[in-house]
Amino acid sequence: MGYWKSKVLPKIKKVFEKNGTKKSAAAAEACKSFDKSKEQITKEFEEKKTELQPKVLEIYEASSVEVKTLVKEPKEPGLKKHSVAVHKFIEELVKIEFPGSKPVSEASSKYGPALIPGPVFFVFEKVSTFVVTEEKVEPTPEAATTATEKEREIVLVEEEKKEEVVEKIEEEKKEVVVEAEKAEPTPTPTEPEAKVEEAAEPAKP
Repeated sequence: MGYWKSKVLPKIKKVFEKNGTKKSAAAAEACKSFDKSKEQITKEFEEKKTELQPKVLEIYEASSVEVKTLVKEPKEPGLKKHSVAVHKFIEELVKIEFPGSKPVSEASSKYGPALIPGPVFFVFEKVSTFVVTEEKVEPTPEAATTATEKEREIVLVEEEKKEEVVEKIEEEKKEVVVEAEKAEPTPTPTEPEAKVEEAAEPAKP
């Protein structure tokens, strides 16, 4: 066991490290090569956009939740964790001749998606343009509740305003009535008829 640990294991580790370094270097070269073709891929993508949309959406809908998440929110940890599902998704894109998918699929087969994140996410970015336009943004229950509450508040405010207007009109009517009553002339008191008759009689000699 001592000989195995001291002599054999270190040699195996070195072989793996060398292979890993070579693999990473080759993957980096593949990424550089892909970067040079991005402009041409984008041009081809724009030309085929209308034709590709239904096919891409069909593949996307049939894919796993993890892949869908990566398409919308590309992150390297997720790419490493779900590399098998990602490679399968890219292979499906190759079948419909999605621009850029073939070189990415070939590089993914050799080095794994985790070592070529740039090209993988570039393809995902193109796929996401279909997904974002197709997916409808549905209001959350909280947003719907907030909207309902706002509507209720608006109705209450309007009702309060109406009540205030009615009250003001009623007050104005009362003021008009009071002013009208004040404006009416008060009748002058008439003297008793007896006094009038006495005043009318001539004085006796």
